[in-house]
Amino acid sequence: MPLFYRFAARGAIIPFLKLVSRFHVSGAENIPREGGFIAVCNHLSDLDSLTAMRALVDQDVPAYSLAKSSIFNVPLLGLVFKAGRQIPVYRGTKNAGSSLVEAEKRLLAGDVIMIFPEGTLSRDPLLWPMTGKTGAARLAMSTGAPVLPMGQWGAQDILDSFGGGFHPFPRKDVRVVIGEPFTVESFGSDTGNHAAVRTATAEIMRRITSLVEDLRGEEAPRPYDVHYDGDPGKNRHGVRKADPAPQPGPDIEEGSRPDAGEQSGPDAQTGTEAQP
Repeated sequence: MPLFYRFAARGAIIPFLKLVSRFHVSGAENIPREGGFIAVCNHLSDLDSLTAMRALVDQDVPAYSLAKSSIFNVPLLGLVFKAGRQIPVYRGTKNAGSSLVEAEKRLLAGDVIMIFPEGTLSRDPLLWPMTGKTGAARLAMSTGAPVLPMGQWGAQDILDSFGGGFHPFPRKDVRVVIGEPFTVESFGSDTGNHAAVRTATAEIMRRITSLVEDLRGEEAPRPYDVHYDGDPGKNRHGVRKADPAPQPGPDIEEGSRPDAGEQSGPDAQTGTEAQP
């Protein structure tokens, strides 16, 4: 593990997390020990970026996340992100795709990339994973790298979603479960095939959601979709609409529910708001 990464994680971030949380991880044996891979996880709080990465760092596996570019301009914090080799995401610009190009280079060099496929904190009022953006699927399809699904629950009780408040004491339980790695090779490698990319994205979100179901001990509803349920705007949870009526077709049985995690809107890339 690089010296700076070890200092930042074990000298500052992990001691802080120990102060405010009781950390429980299961499935660490599923973490690949050789070669690069893509870790994907649900996103409910700015703090859960750190808790998800801690699950890997505790196993001596450093992960490099995609983070919005504005963080790199913040005094001191920006220096930490640059020194920690985190990857900036230039949202809404012609350079938006450069983050995935850099992530691809890192993966091929054997690094671990962490992505929160929802691209932002979940807007679901029930706090389930919502539909995913396609960046993680594109990266997995273009590199052939395995995907490591992760689910987490509890960090939102310490730091509320959307800046609602910080509640460090008493310490809260934060639980992370790590699933088995898988590849998306069955969906091909053509990232220009939008249907394949969307289906791969749905599969990634399905696996994340299944882990969150295990943590919460209940079955998830269909994923919240801002293109169907509505975009509540910045820093707000949305309101769920009634489930859409199933559309029978050659590949859809009567009475089935929509695929979990499939993005119904335009393809989009993803970034995270994580620290090293």
